[in-house]
Amino acid sequence: QVQLVESGGGLVQPGGSLRLSCVASGFAFSTSIMNWYRQAPGKERELVGSITPSGGTSNYLDSVKGRFAISRDNAKNTVYLSMNNIEPDDAAVYYCNVRIVIRRYWGRGTQVTVSS
Repeated sequence: QVQLVESGGGLVQPGGSLRLSCVASGFAFSTSIMNWYRQAPGKERELVGSITPSGGTSNYLDSVKGRFAISRDNAKNTVYLSMNNIEPDDAAVYYCNVRIVIRRYWGRGTQVTVSS
C-alpha cells in the first residue's frame, strides 16, 4: 500500500533553515509528481510546491519562492523540502502528497514551529 512518511520538522527561529524529508513506498515513485502541502491552524491546506518525476522542474507557492526548494532522490524514494530564511507565517504541519490516478495520498505530516 502507498505510504508517505515525513520527518525533519521542529522548532526553528525566524531566519533559520530546515530540511524536511518524505520517504515513499508502495507506488512507482520515480514516475510520480510529488507535492508538499502545509496547513496552519485555522487555515486551509495549501500547496507549497511540486516536483516532476525527473526532478528537472519544480514550482512553488509565491510566498515561498526563493526561500524553499524541492528536490528528490529517486534511488532512495525520497523527496525533500529545503526551507531557508523561514518566516513566522511558515509555521504549519507540512505534508507530503502524491496523486495516483484519481486518489490523493497523504503522509501524517511533520510540524514546523517558528519562534524566537
